[in-house]
Amino acid sequence: MGSFALFIRLAGASLHAQARYPASAMLMTLGQFLATGIEVVAVWALFHRFGSVQGWSLGEVALFYGLVNCMFAVADALGRGFDVLGTEFLRTGAFDRLLLRPRPLALQLMGHDLRLSRLGRLLQGLMVVAFATAQAPIDWTPATLALAAWAVAGGVALFLGILVLQGTLAFWTVESLEIANVLTYGGVQAAQYPLALYAQWFRRLLTFAVPLACVAYYPGLAILSHSDPLGAPAWVGWVSPAAGFAFLAAAFWAWRLGLRHYASTGS
Repeated sequence: MGSFALFIRLAGASLHAQARYPASAMLMTLGQFLATGIEVVAVWALFHRFGSVQGWSLGEVALFYGLVNCMFAVADALGRGFDVLGTEFLRTGAFDRLLLRPRPLALQLMGHDLRLSRLGRLLQGLMVVAFATAQAPIDWTPATLALAAWAVAGGVALFLGILVLQGTLAFWTVESLEIANVLTYGGVQAAQYPLALYAQWFRRLLTFAVPLACVAYYPGLAILSHSDPLGAPAWVGWVSPAAGFAFLAAAFWAWRLGLRHYASTGS
């Protein structure tokens, strides 16, 4: 409970600091909303031109798009500390100060910089889910609502795990590598479309290496009551989001290895 209270205090301090400049916070949130909105226009243009893609309608793809953007928005807000670990903590020696506190490092980093601007992407994702509800259409029952929440939780864990791995690499490279963006922003782009559209090797990568399909595609199929063209049974969508938590656990295992490698700045 003490660790959780510390996280709340750190997150509250971060939000309070941003709220001192409301115009800046609103403009950054609006910027996030508009920047990601360009992606929505691109998806709409694709379906406006061709009508459907391999049998998938705009409403169905909109559900995948909306869910994965909600997942990433929350994870990106929570994982900012891992994203800037190399530049703001390791290179400056500030990481040693975190080590002296008798509280979990992960919670300290998650509460370091909780970005209000990520609400822009989250709001856009929720609006696209509402659009998908009308277009698909989707029957939101207590079961499908619970499944959507379970899928989003698994997706947040997965993307947070990717950010933890990015921070872990900084123990060896001193700065966060841009290659991690291939898994974060690239992963968001890949998960926005049904898994069945991709080549077999890429489907395996998104299922077994970085399980984006497990938190977006399979739960989305269950919510849509859509059979899987690849032949997966319907129950897979109800259990597959657990892969996101397994990925996060593996990321924290690598994080502990990185911590043992850390030798301070020497200052």
